[in-house]
Amino acid sequence: MDHLHQSFTVKFEYNIYFTTGIFDIGNTLFSSYLGGSENRQLRKILFIADQGVIDAHPHLIEQIKKYFAHYNTVQMVPDVLIVPGGEGVKNDETHFSQVVEAVNTFGIDRHSYIAAIGGGSVLDMVGYAAAVSHRGIKHIRIPTTVLSQNDSGIGVKNGINYFSKKNFLGTFAPPAAVFNDEIFLTTLSDREWRSGISEAVKVALIKDEAFFDWLEQNAQALVQRNMAAMNYLVWRCAKLHMEHIAGKDPFESGSSRPLDFGHWSAHKLEYLSNFEVRHGEAVAMGIALDTMYSNLCGRLAPKQCNRVIQLLQNLGFDITHPLLQVHGDASPILAGLQEFREHLGGELTIMLLNDIGEGIEVHDIDTGLLEKAGQMLYDIQHHQLQQ
Repeated sequence: MDHLHQSFTVKFEYNIYFTTGIFDIGNTLFSSYLGGSENRQLRKILFIADQGVIDAHPHLIEQIKKYFAHYNTVQMVPDVLIVPGGEGVKNDETHFSQVVEAVNTFGIDRHSYIAAIGGGSVLDMVGYAAAVSHRGIKHIRIPTTVLSQNDSGIGVKNGINYFSKKNFLGTFAPPAAVFNDEIFLTTLSDREWRSGISEAVKVALIKDEAFFDWLEQNAQALVQRNMAAMNYLVWRCAKLHMEHIAGKDPFESGSSRPLDFGHWSAHKLEYLSNFEVRHGEAVAMGIALDTMYSNLCGRLAPKQCNRVIQLLQNLGFDITHPLLQVHGDASPILAGLQEFREHLGGELTIMLLNDIGEGIEVHDIDTGLLEKAGQMLYDIQHHQLQQ
């Protein structure tokens, strides 16, 4: 028997816009984007907002309504769906169902938009709902945290947690556009402001030594909430992230996840701590663990290892947690290695460091060295706490 073969390429394009006051009447950026579609039929836009953002910006919904009353490029659904922020919105699928129900209730079709305003968890959940409703509704992301503006909100992943596993359900579906508005960062708590910086350290360590040098030089400015420094950090991270996505494996069909350096333990730590440890905080600890391990297995020079640990501490991060400690093969944190492998299938692939700015993939982890790395980080942190 003969066979039929099919092959085609789908081109994905989207822009990340950087602005101030996206819904100010004098700011035409958002309206111009919505008015630029070739499809001129009546389109709608449904907004989903993070409760934390609404609390911090109590006039935001009224401002959005005034904006769309002034710029009528699309029809705004007057009911804004408000959902809780943080990882809980990904753990409880009722929030996902709420978005899908709103799509049905308000007749949001594939020529319309779903716009999510919030942190990375809300963007992940809404992006997943948008991707599976009508097999794909255009999703606009408006990230409101450092973490979502410089990392999660600008990529191509969407998802919710299931079976107590991070992002067990999800899609690869690029957004229609991303709008980073610095105004939202001004109302973040110091903890949330700092949390997102860990992803900058991560991408610098595996891709850009010069950016790591910049982070060292500007650590104090970042801690002191210098907006110019943060704007540069967000832009540089976004650029590096998008360059990676444009590479050979944007939808992670292989077993490699270089942008998840430090994440195998971070994801598990979030669950083990019942999400008391925030994602960015867990990533900082995961970076510290994998950096120390890289040193102990002879890949990363001690001087470079010390620079990484020192930068994390200068930024105000804890570098370890009791739940990260390894005490034998039955240690709960080690389940993160298996879950990391399962998430992609194939062989275990973990990113380590050969040097600052140079990552290397390995396929096995020595739990004895991992235990030693965790103990060394505990000793460093405990010693400093006693001083």
